[in-house]
Amino acid sequence: MPESEPTQPKRRDFRNFISSVRYAVEGFWAAVRHEPSFREDLLFAAILTPFAIFLPVKAVSTAVMLASLFVIIIAELLNSAIEWTIDDISLEKRPFAKRAKDMGSAAVFLAYINCVVVWGVILFSNWHRIQTFDFLRWPPQFLQ
Repeated sequence: MPESEPTQPKRRDFRNFISSVRYAVEGFWAAVRHEPSFREDLLFAAILTPFAIFLPVKAVSTAVMLASLFVIIIAELLNSAIEWTIDDISLEKRPFAKRAKDMGSAAVFLAYINCVVVWGVILFSNWHRIQTFDFLRWPPQFLQ
């Protein structure tokens, strides 16, 4: 068996980092342009983000609420990548392709369930502060 030549490790420098960021931004905008479900998920996150920020919960709870929204976005990006890759290989019906697409959809569904549970637990445990609507009064307490 002939010896293969040793491969050089990929060079990591600032140009590679900039290229990686550029590819990530291109991928994000491709999902925005070509995936209606991704746009719906972005809208969902955009609507809930101000609530997560302004609700009277601790900073850690706010971070967890926002993270649960980002998990949905990430799952949808991965699901879209799986679907586009499978469709690029072949558009014919194949059982393994269907299974892979269904698994990607299940990941998005579980991300939504995770979001509902996280938000539900945090809102329930802080309901005594939320129901008074004191956090909506102007000026806020930290300005008084």
